[in-house]
Amino acid sequence: MMRVRQLLAGAALLAVSAGAASAATITIATVNNSQMVVMQKLSPEWEKQSGNHINWVVLEENVLRQKVTTDISTGAGQYDILTIGSYETPIWGKLGWLATEDNFPKSYNYNDVFASVRGALSVNGHLYAVPFYAESSFTYYRKDLFDAAGLKMPDHPKYSQIKEFADKLTDKSKQQYGICLRGKPGWGENMAFVDTLVNTFGGEWFNMKWQPQLVSKAWHDAVTFYVDLMRRDGPPGASSNGFNENQALFSTGHCAMWIDATSGAGYIFDKTTSQVYDKTAFTAAPTEVTPNGSHWFWAWALAIPKTSHNIEAARSFLAWATSQQYIDLVGKTDGWTVVPPGTRMSTYANPEYIKAAPFAKTVEEAIQTADLSKPTMNPVPYTGIQYVAIPEFQAMGTQVGQLVAAALTGSTSVDDVLRQAQAAVQSTMEQAGYGQ
Repeated sequence: MMRVRQLLAGAALLAVSAGAASAATITIATVNNSQMVVMQKLSPEWEKQSGNHINWVVLEENVLRQKVTTDISTGAGQYDILTIGSYETPIWGKLGWLATEDNFPKSYNYNDVFASVRGALSVNGHLYAVPFYAESSFTYYRKDLFDAAGLKMPDHPKYSQIKEFADKLTDKSKQQYGICLRGKPGWGENMAFVDTLVNTFGGEWFNMKWQPQLVSKAWHDAVTFYVDLMRRDGPPGASSNGFNENQALFSTGHCAMWIDATSGAGYIFDKTTSQVYDKTAFTAAPTEVTPNGSHWFWAWALAIPKTSHNIEAARSFLAWATSQQYIDLVGKTDGWTVVPPGTRMSTYANPEYIKAAPFAKTVEEAIQTADLSKPTMNPVPYTGIQYVAIPEFQAMGTQVGQLVAAALTGSTSVDDVLRQAQAAVQSTMEQAGYGQ
């Protein structure tokens, strides 16, 4: 108990030293993922020590993205802190919409943050958001079901093998589904997975002339594989399932496999939240034609819009919530499996974390080997694995995600979906002046 009090005091001291001055009420917009729920639960400690207060706006992922994008692009100024990612941060930083976050106290130790994560949130050497957690993607699977069926998961599975396993492990009479994958439409929901699938099947969004490639054989093969697999071996209503819904399905024993964010591992291996914490194993994200772009890179980060009237108080919270002290606090109060992963080297050097989190080194390797600059088999003019790092992609990716979801429900064919997607993307790119 003494150790916990010391951690609280240390974290509070960091918050105060980061510049909290007179009392303020800050509004934080964040996503309803489990790590953010813990942050919200622990935040009264920062409020108590800093004298400031927090108004929380906690939203589902697609809604969060829509609201914060509208707010910052119109200069409405509703929020003092935004939860955004490695896609938005460089674009919005370059547009001058975000405050820089380069001047935290020495105790924050920027050099402890993985260089790849800092780089993904920086423009021209300036950090425009600080990482709350970072992730890649990998394969969760039920080792008990595999053992009972006499199956062995390879260290580096192919999607063709995933299909065979899913077919053998699906038992709909028991509500046991061979695989759970994202189906909810959105550039950061179903398309986060589908993009990696297209990448590893040898496809890309654009060629070097910025010409859309959505009617290519690779796109057709990848989307057809996804739709067929999910209809045969996925849960009912899959087109409504995003990260949180699939995490709930897997943790309650309904999925034999789940290919998704590494950040979900803490929840799955936490015996207070998961019914399969002692029955789960993990391996690399599957590949097919090429390993390029088969596993994604993402960082959920906290940023301050320049429209905030409480920048110093907001910066104090950022320094607290993304510090090594905060990670230690979560470990001591809520358990080491649920600390925010993927951001700090000290986390992966902490023997308590390594002991509690059997997935730690696999996650670290996945994050470190996800190459944003080489996301595809063929050369492309863009960076980003599960997104294309251009401003137009947010709307474009969501539109294509809606079409892919329509194919999943069976309301239209894959061929029709890809023809519509190609036409829509081509129109957007022509209007934006790409390739001219």
